[in-house]
Amino acid sequence: MFALLLCISYLAPYVSVKILPFLSVFSLSLPLLVLVNILFCLYWLLAKNKRILLSALVLFLGYFLVDSFIKFNFSTEKNNETSLTVMTYNTRGFNKYEWSSDKALGDKIIDFVLKEDPDIICIQEFSRVRYHQLKHRYKYNYVAPGFYVNKVNQAIYSKYPILNTGELPFKLTNNIASFADIAYKNDTIRVYNLHLESLKVVPDMETISNEESSKLYGRITKSFKKQQDQAKIVQEHIKGNPYKTIVCGDFNNNQYSNVYRTIKGDLLDTFNEKGSAYGRTYNFKYYPVRIDFILASKEFEVIAHKNYDNKLSDHFPVMASFNLRINK
Repeated sequence: MFALLLCISYLAPYVSVKILPFLSVFSLSLPLLVLVNILFCLYWLLAKNKRILLSALVLFLGYFLVDSFIKFNFSTEKNNETSLTVMTYNTRGFNKYEWSSDKALGDKIIDFVLKEDPDIICIQEFSRVRYHQLKHRYKYNYVAPGFYVNKVNQAIYSKYPILNTGELPFKLTNNIASFADIAYKNDTIRVYNLHLESLKVVPDMETISNEESSKLYGRITKSFKKQQDQAKIVQEHIKGNPYKTIVCGDFNNNQYSNVYRTIKGDLLDTFNEKGSAYGRTYNFKYYPVRIDFILASKEFEVIAHKNYDNKLSDHFPVMASFNLRINK
């Protein structure tokens, strides 16, 4: 039974949510299904039961079909003075709406970013209140894009000059995607800052279990369909982009989804390249969820990837380091 469910979930990255919506919902449970099948493998092994072959085969197929949800990276390579460091962080509005009783939370986020000192930071759920505070406290001299009245704010801060900025045309949503063309080492790189449609699900198991399953399923699939449209827009925009590219953001979907696969394309996922452990980026206590990503075109060499564990937001910040590959 669980082997069959895992096989079905393997199809999620390859099938659009508009064709088979339930597959996208299945993708959310893929890590749990992998774990259950591993436990069955161990049980069948101890019981010397031939059923171990089925569970082992299904897990073996998954190794080739989907990205592993756990990485073991023993690299000791460190950043150097010439590497480019990029951070993505959904700050939950710097606690603007007081989801936490900690009044100093917004200042703590700013202090954290100052301490980590990335060259470029993409912020989702930015707060207008923090605009001047960030601008005056940091050596980031260039901010993009401007503020949007009816949309969730976001910002791109850079130590390097921003030559051009723009917004991708997401419709019928409060979420946005933006980009900045940045002068870097006698070249121009494009950095995207994405915030895809939210699932509008409270990350609390009791709240989820108390909601009617049909309503929950309907809301999730509706959000997934919007995400699919947004992913296509991002995909086409990246294809028309002449520059070396870095994509940052909160996808509100995991690495097993068709949404992620559509945006990633041939880009490198910094977690896959240099990450370790589960790489969780969202504070869901029941199992590790990775929905915030840094992707890069192959002109970049990924030097390092770091997932932070601070609980200053409902998301955890992610930072990656790059070198530009030398054309031979």
